[in-house]
Amino acid sequence: MEILIIVAVALLTVGVFRYFRQKSFLKTLTEDQFREGYRKAQLIDVREPNEFDKGHILGARNIPLTQMKQRLVELRKDKPVYLYCQGSSRSARAAQLLHKKGYEDISQLKGGFKKWTGKIKSK
Repeated sequence: MEILIIVAVALLTVGVFRYFRQKSFLKTLTEDQFREGYRKAQLIDVREPNEFDKGHILGARNIPLTQMKQRLVELRKDKPVYLYCQGSSRSARAAQLLHKKGYEDISQLKGGFKKWTGKIKSK
């Protein structure tokens, strides 16, 4: 029983630490804030191609989280990166990867694509 409590406390501590560390390099923007800046940024949809094809924000490029490491050459470090996924967990993981690789201006859409009310494009 004591071991379970210790493990639970350790996991909670790690989770809280990661949350606050992530807030130091990742901006989470409301839809209005996202809309204000995404045309001047690199707008990246980190969902899988089949999700992207069903509908995506107008002007977005599809670089799935599963391919992000191999496709970093497609992203510039001197321009803001705006990320989104279906919710926000994959965009947060993509942001962590970008931060580790030296990207500094990283934002994600609060609530992800499922909360987006703006224009979309589908194939």
